Amino acid sequence: MAAIQIEGLSKRFGSVQAVRNLSFEVHSGRVTGFLGPNGAGKSTTLRMLLGLVHSDGGSASFDGKSYEQLEHPSAQVGAVLEEASFHPGRNGRNHLRVLAAAGDHPESRVDEVLRLVELEGAAGRRVKGYSMGMRQRLAIAAALLGDPRVLILDEPSNGLDPPGIRWMRELLRSEAGRGRAVLVSSHLLAEVAQSVDDLVVISRGELRASGPLQQVLGAAEGQVTRVRSQEDERLAGLLRERGVTVDVDPSGALLAPGTPPELVGEVAAEHRVALVELGVAARSLEDVFLELTKDEP
Repeated sequence: MAAIQIEGLSKRFGSVQAVRNLSFEVHSGRVTGFLGPNGAGKSTTLRMLLGLVHSDGGSASFDGKSYEQLEHPSAQVGAVLEEASFHPGRNGRNHLRVLAAAGDHPESRVDEVLRLVELEGAAGRRVKGYSMGMRQRLAIAAALLGDPRVLILDEPSNGLDPPGIRWMRELLRSEAGRGRAVLVSSHLLAEVAQSVDDLVVISRGELRASGPLQQVLGAAEGQVTRVRSQEDERLAGLLRERGVTVDVDPSGALLAPGTPPELVGEVAAEHRVALVELGVAARSLEDVFLELTKDEP
């Protein structure tokens, strides 16, 4: 069973249908990117999953149980939604001690998570003196206090500098490597492409794509075949005779939009054109994201 199951989830706020019949799964040992334009329904979905907003229909559960049904929620699910709040007069260590006591977690976990988020040196400083990036690390430390099986992070790279963003990427991969299910919402598409195993893309509250990263990238419309040969000019002419549109990229490779590699290879073989490269041109996550959400205002 998937670690997170969203099935037919719906929510309306007045005249606005924020989420509409949404279904997807998040699996243990994998990082799942949760993407959508502003207002697409991501935050509402996460809040319904965590029991902060009641749905109008459908279900959101962890191993078949709603958040409210979990016996020890903070030991099973760790979450950071938007910017976390802190008591400005407390230092970082005391902030975590209070949360550990409230969640019935051993105090030894405080120093463990401080090391994990690399805040040991700042643990004695008051939180009001923390930078935005340090506050983000502290919020993640709080989410990890219970050593949860599921980690949910909404825009976790907010306030992080480039080294911090790299650290975040490595943390996500490490947590998934330990068997955790990691669900991360972010607008940093280039970073998501380097961090996740699976993607869920929504727009206007509806599912637009779901599955392994490469599958989502390849399933989107507009597949482009990239080919290089020892006779590029001749091959381009032969392809055009077959009605194939042929472009040339800056490196000199031929690009055939909307044409499968098999057809290009068939034409080359038929006319004995030796190929040195043939495959589907890599598409960026940004390209696919914009295509999947192009009707979003």
